[in-house]
Order: sequence, then C-alpha cells, then structure tokens
Amino acid sequence: MKLNVFVAATVAIMAATNMAFALDGSLPDYQSVGSLSGEIKSVGSDTLNNEMTAWSEAFKAKYPGVKFEIEGKGSATAPAALLAGASQFAPMSRPMTSDEIDAFEKKFGYKPAHFRVVIDALAIYVNKDNPIKCLSQMQIDRMFSSTRKGSGGRDISTWGDVGLAGDWSSKPITF
Repeated sequence: MKLNVFVAATVAIMAATNMAFALDGSLPDYQSVGSLSGEIKSVGSDTLNNEMTAWSEAFKAKYPGVKFEIEGKGSATAPAALLAGASQFAPMSRPMTSDEIDAFEKKFGYKPAHFRVVIDALAIYVNKDNPIKCLSQMQIDRMFSSTRKGSGGRDISTWGDVGLAGDWSSKPITF
C-alpha cells in the first residue's frame, strides 16, 4: 500500500503543479483514484520547503486522508533519509553525488529517479541612492567569491573598484 500511495502522490503532485511536461505527452491525463490514506515524508533541502508544501497541499486537496511531513534539513540529509527508509521524497538543491547514487543503487537495485522542478536564481540589489548602473558577473564574482574562480581577478571591496568616482570611490561594499 505504501508504494501505491507513493506512486499516486508522485503522479498527482506532478499533475497538480503542471509538471506533466516531464512525462510522455502520449500518456492519458491523471485520473484520481479512490480514497487514499497513509503518510508521506520528505526530508531534504530547506530551499525547497515552499515547493514541497505547495505540492502536499495540492495532493491533500485530492486525497485528504494522506498526511505529509516535510523536514528541511539540507540537501545532504536527503540521500541518507532515503537509504534509511525515513522518507519517500528527497528534495535536493543539487544533484546527487556519484557516491550517493551508488549507495542508493546498491541498496535498492536501481538508480534513483530525479525530476528537475525549479531552477535557482540569484538577484543582486543595490541601494536606490547608489549610482551604479550595472555590474558584470566577473565583478560580482570578485565581490562575493573567496576563490574568484570565475574571474581570476583581485578582490573588489570598494565602489571605486567597479568604476564609481567621487565620494563613492572609497566607500566599502557592504553585504
């Protein structure tokens, strides 16, 4: 019965959140089954808690007898929770490592299924009084990165380092 709840949850969640693009277009639309009951646990990335909550609410609207528990403890906790049988979903904000995939395959006899559901984005904002018009990726790398692998350049620590003059040239960039 647990497998049936898991399969139904996966399909219904994908249908409820318009994730059908990941499936074969020739498949028929999802049809609700009779009542389901049980528990589904998700352990993994805290950055995906909002997505998991939205999916669980959409699923519970179709199947109110299914309880969800969502734990956002970080991506590194997801593979271990799957291996221990402590969760059925393992949201991660990174791909599994080859060691994590190998451990899963060794225990279950098949590779874990994965579905990309979001793409990360980063936005950098500056104060409205700052006259800077644009920052390049290289400049941002030099501001935030400890290794500056993307730019190879020196550290940027003042607004003068990115081309501002006058009073702004010696003002430190603060985060």
